[in-house]
Amino acid sequence: MGVTVHVDVVSAERQLFSGPAEFVVLPGEAGELGIYPRHAPLLTRIRPGTVRLKLPLQEEMELIYVNGGMLEVQPGLVTVLADTAVRAHDLDEAKAQEAKQHAEEAMKNRTSAIDFARAQAELAEAMAQLAAIQRLRKPRG
Repeated sequence: MGVTVHVDVVSAERQLFSGPAEFVVLPGEAGELGIYPRHAPLLTRIRPGTVRLKLPLQEEMELIYVNGGMLEVQPGLVTVLADTAVRAHDLDEAKAQEAKQHAEEAMKNRTSAIDFARAQAELAEAMAQLAAIQRLRKPRG
């Protein structure tokens, strides 16, 4: 087993993951972030997307969908405080597809700037869930 960093992924409802990882990849506010052990301290917002954890002695990545939140990185600890977090294999593709269609319709039929902004946020969340589902299904090779 190589060098690891302790990772905690927590939502308002529960803790989804706590343990060592070789590295973490997640959707930062300004783009995708890769975090390795002994990373410089960092505090940033995260956007909807997939947290990917490379666990020791495990070939496949552990995938967790997050709907925004905060990331804190210390040299030996990565903490993801997610608004909402769901293990990728627990996501409902039909529900995400329906939410995407609903958001797209709301964007077309907007009645105010606030409605449009809300629809954009809902669309981003649905698209991120669908991307997490696709990443989970992607053949390894």
